[in-house]
Amino acid sequence: MFCNRAMEMVRELQRAPQGQLLAFNEDGLRQILEEMKNLYEQNQSDVNEAKSGGRSDLIPTIKFRHCSLLRNRRCTIAYLYDRLLRIRALRWEYGSVLPNVLRFHMSAEEGSPNSGLMTRTGPWPVRNWAAPQEIEWFNHYKKSLATYMRSLGGDEGLDITQDMKPPKSLYIEVRCLKDFGEFEVDDGTPVLLKKNSQHFLPRWKCEQLIRQGVLEHILW
Repeated sequence: MFCNRAMEMVRELQRAPQGQLLAFNEDGLRQILEEMKNLYEQNQSDVNEAKSGGRSDLIPTIKFRHCSLLRNRRCTIAYLYDRLLRIRALRWEYGSVLPNVLRFHMSAEEGSPNSGLMTRTGPWPVRNWAAPQEIEWFNHYKKSLATYMRSLGGDEGLDITQDMKPPKSLYIEVRCLKDFGEFEVDDGTPVLLKKNSQHFLPRWKCEQLIRQGVLEHILW
């Protein structure tokens, strides 16, 4: 039946938890494009025959194939757009500098099918994590967002990715989960972030490090 592969790819996205990006389904996309090519060629042949031979009985079949083409196109666009939204969320979740493991798997073309990349919401498949065009789009989006934020708030700019939820307090207590090195707060005071050390720091200075797994917010 037509459009089955396209519908299955949309269902894959629906089954994926929020914040998790599935491996790019290049084979599925190729199958959809091949089906669309065959439908188009069959329609062209039947349209020519209907015009030259007066075969009005072919019109319902032509319309059915045309609707299938449109449905495949809608599903494909929905699949690609949803992936872009999930990739865009990486910039807001992790900041301008992605963790090393994420950067590696974004550029990796092959990997172990049994490997997984963990985030706060679950495993990220390694193999074919993103298409080259998706990585290029992510880099362009990252630069555009940085340019926009530099244009806000005077000379220093404004980081609109901070405080995504209204904070209850300006300072929070955090625990360092790994050795990070020196970290400078607003007044220029250096703080040594060493594994298992605890600190009382400005919330906005900690958010990116919390998202990257360097710090952990201590809740009492």
